[in-house]
Amino acid sequence: MAIHPMSAVDAAWYHMDGPANTATVVGMLLTEIPLDFDKVREVYRHRLLTFERFKQRVVERGIALSTPHWEDVPDFDLDQHLHHIALPAPHDSAALRALVEDIASQPLDHSLPLWQIHVVDDVNGGSALIMRYHHCIADGTAMMAVTQRLFDVAPDTPADALPAPQTRYGGSGRRLLHGLGELARAARKLQSASSRGAQPAGALSAAADKAAQLLAGTGMLISELLKWPDPHSPLKGDFQPRKRVAWSEPVPIAHVKAIGVPSGAKVNDVLVACMTGALRTYLKRRGVAVNRDTLRAMVPVDLRPPERFGELGNEFGLVILDLPIGKARTQDRLAQTKLRMDALKRSPEAIAMRVLLDIFGRGPKPLEDFANQIFGAKASLVMTNVAGPHETLYLAGTPIDRMMFWVPHPGRQLGMGISIYSYCGQVSLSVIADAHLVPDPETITAAFNREFEQMLKAVKARAVKTPAKRAPARKRAGAVPRTGNRKTRATSERRTSARRAAPSAR
Repeated sequence: MAIHPMSAVDAAWYHMDGPANTATVVGMLLTEIPLDFDKVREVYRHRLLTFERFKQRVVERGIALSTPHWEDVPDFDLDQHLHHIALPAPHDSAALRALVEDIASQPLDHSLPLWQIHVVDDVNGGSALIMRYHHCIADGTAMMAVTQRLFDVAPDTPADALPAPQTRYGGSGRRLLHGLGELARAARKLQSASSRGAQPAGALSAAADKAAQLLAGTGMLISELLKWPDPHSPLKGDFQPRKRVAWSEPVPIAHVKAIGVPSGAKVNDVLVACMTGALRTYLKRRGVAVNRDTLRAMVPVDLRPPERFGELGNEFGLVILDLPIGKARTQDRLAQTKLRMDALKRSPEAIAMRVLLDIFGRGPKPLEDFANQIFGAKASLVMTNVAGPHETLYLAGTPIDRMMFWVPHPGRQLGMGISIYSYCGQVSLSVIADAHLVPDPETITAAFNREFEQMLKAVKARAVKTPAKRAPARKRAGAVPRTGNRKTRATSERRTSARRAAPSAR
């Protein structure tokens, strides 16, 4: 059996599993028309398996120090990963949520490639497809390339037809914070340039500047570690394997943009502020002193170079975002969110964290567990935002009506994962949490929808109170500008009228 090395960053994510919280991503799509399981199976057989990673399992190899490797599975059997089930009565959203919770609570079988799919019939008259995969296989941006391979933009595409390669959805994907990918590539160029010897002075100077920023990012990372841990809250405590999940009603991206226009806030600013308001409401109800306590989120930042789009694996760093739950007014939360997001856009902290993941992935799991304890204590949840497809996609000829996913919160410190995903002009918020700590995540998603409606209503109310400025009247030919005093204007107007009445010269 062929053995392939695993990258250090992928190994870091493989080792990030805790005793109860694993680094397993859960995704779901919904269709109003029932899926044909046999057709879905053919699509996955012809398309998903073109990625060798989905036919490989993880094994630990090494004499002095065992490290994870990819091992080709002999006689790979697709049917061990594809499951066809029916949703129990009453076949509604509550029954579907309970099913997703059951699936999400079960560990993946490490004797097999770390992924599985459930095609679910009888879901509100349609179907659902639930996919799980371990984070060591791919990050969110890489899975967008898998999505492009699996799903079609037309309903009549043959199962064995591979879609043409595309670029990132939305131009941003997981790149919540812009500009860090260039910094990462420049740091790599500096390392490559140094190993090759003499290089053009300008290139080395530019790379050195970027490397200096990388060092600055390391300093910022150290300052983050010196912060007090997030205080005890319903999101902190002893974890259990059981999970709870929830998802919001979709909201139009056009409305998200409209909310941000008056303050110059971006889509991400609005959504994160809305999520923060929902968390404030939830924590306040649970007895947390929201006006004085902090709440931090670990946020993934895409660092994948454009030329590597389409490859599997993990290419991202992490930053710590302070969520302004202490702000009682919606406008203040949005302003503070924008301020903090803008600051992180200029921060090289994600690069430094990416380097640390590379280092941790080269060591044994106990070393990484120790590092996760330190970093995880500084935050309470994981939060990510992925820009998905703009147009309706099809699976095996069936239109996909909704898509969503649940980001994992691995380790021993982070009690919740919150995902924001956009698809076909709509955006949804999904929550996965430890059932012992957060038994009611559906109250958070409901609060998200209420918060959004309040923000939208406030923007519309301000628009009514501040009517648009009247456009200046079009001047008539020969009109006299209204300048000077009233007597002067009257004299000028009489002279203009007399000139118009006079016969034209021939």
